Amino acid sequence: MVEAATQADAPKQAGGPRRHVFHAQVRFADLDPLNHVNNVRMLTYLEDARIAFLRPDSGSGRPSPFGGLVVARHEIDYLKPILLRSDPVRVETRVTEVRNASFRLAYEICDDDHVYARAVSVLVGYDVQGQSIRRLDQDERDYLDDFLLPEG
Repeated sequence: MVEAATQADAPKQAGGPRRHVFHAQVRFADLDPLNHVNNVRMLTYLEDARIAFLRPDSGSGRPSPFGGLVVARHEIDYLKPILLRSDPVRVETRVTEVRNASFRLAYEICDDDHVYARAVSVLVGYDVQGQSIRRLDQDERDYLDDFLLPEG
């Protein structure tokens, strides 16, 4: 099991958008033979952060605001190696674009001193029963809008 905790989302500042912050604990098993976090594990940190972002009330008994989704694209730039450490790294997630059937997430894996990686994922609404792309509904769009910080 990955040791991680989701920080409660910071309140909106002056009614503006916010970032989702996820804390990922670096484990010895995450290291490669060069003693830094393996690139595949970095993608796992992003996955854990994305799940925490998309399922904010897991364990509360309340349903998630999201229906079926699939990942259509990932991009990642590795900027600095992460070494074994006792303090967790932060994965900060924001929404950079919302379209009719898809949205784009941007992430930074960082701490107070460094940015270790920047990444982007495109997620698409998906109808599991019909096995087809679906439009995002208004509840999903409203949730995403709270985190919308367009790039530019």
